[in-house]
Amino acid sequence: MKQSFLYQEMSCREGHRYIQEIMQEMRKVIVGKDTVVLKVLLGFLAGGHILLEDMPGVGKTTLALGFARTLGLEYHRVQLTPDVLPSDITGFSMYHKHSDSFVFHPGVAFCNLLLADEINRTSSKTQSALLELMEEGSVTVDGQTHVLPKPYCVIATQNPVGSVGTQMLPESQLDRFMLCLNMGYPDLESEVDILRGGIGNNAIENVKQILDEQLLIAMQRLVAQIYVDDAILRYIAQLAAATRNHPMLRLGVSPRGSLALTAMVRATALARGRDYVIPDDVSVVIGDVFTHRMLLHPKARMEQLTADGILRQVCGSVPVPEVKGGAL
Repeated sequence: MKQSFLYQEMSCREGHRYIQEIMQEMRKVIVGKDTVVLKVLLGFLAGGHILLEDMPGVGKTTLALGFARTLGLEYHRVQLTPDVLPSDITGFSMYHKHSDSFVFHPGVAFCNLLLADEINRTSSKTQSALLELMEEGSVTVDGQTHVLPKPYCVIATQNPVGSVGTQMLPESQLDRFMLCLNMGYPDLESEVDILRGGIGNNAIENVKQILDEQLLIAMQRLVAQIYVDDAILRYIAQLAAATRNHPMLRLGVSPRGSLALTAMVRATALARGRDYVIPDDVSVVIGDVFTHRMLLHPKARMEQLTADGILRQVCGSVPVPEVKGGAL
């Protein structure tokens, strides 16, 4: 564990080394999914929230537990069911007779990393409460504002199979998540390793803490300083505009999506050992940032088009800029 104090500055070399160390620790609990694990880490560094859409039992909870341990974060998990109330998430005020005053009792959201399991199985009112605090970074109860801890990240999960009794997130609320990922089943060799007993809940105990809250904040500040050329900013804006004008999309990517992609490409550049962004960084994460923000036209479904396929068309229609960066 690194010594905890307020880190004022961090070099790109240090940040890149920390990323490599974190990935090495995460391989102790998640095997064969380096790409997904890295993108979740990039989401942390970019200061966003992550939506995992996948089948039960593929390691979503283990992923969150592993990150909580190696990043040194306070971790809470809530199983979202129809009877979970907004106050369970945000907290509530209770009258104390002895002090003759109302005392605030924090909800499950007051932590650094919240795993909101099966967000589509709770009520729309509870979903809204969770998504509002994700956006605001604070909770207002009985007129009093309570600031959430920093750093703060929500990993929400959705089960794409079995829609009975579920309340799917509206497109406007999906936009609150910086990226949407799918872990998928492990490959054959990775599953053999799991069955061999080397990977599992007990492996969490072997994960070493690499960062603490202040170090993670320092890395987030470092990511925000990664250089992005104006040509790449224009490229991102053109890609977003192309989704809004595509005939097979009813809803394109919002400016919030463009901001999310910009933050993610900065984090991607750092993970690749650079202090500047190149166009290839955009192609690495654009699908994870854009596709859940795109609403298909009914005609697209009739023609069996997917959001991924349409995004490939969009990327092919926008010229890639030529940008030369400096050395790290």
